[in-house]
Amino acid sequence: MSPDLSRATWIKSSHSGNNNGCVEVARLGNQVFVRDSKLGEGSPVLAFTPHEWACFVAGVRDGELQ
Repeated sequence: MSPDLSRATWIKSSHSGNNNGCVEVARLGNQVFVRDSKLGEGSPVLAFTPHEWACFVAGVRDGELQ
């Protein structure tokens, strides 16, 4: 069953340009959701726990995921 994301507030990084080549992130309940910004509501959505998302962000910041 897919989560109801109709109340999700999607945010995009301030570092993204106008080319829509980035992802959007939304927190809803106890999950973090990620989707492709150029596809918007038609995009497949990935779901993470807050801990998984924090580990991913830390890895990006530390240069582990280049």
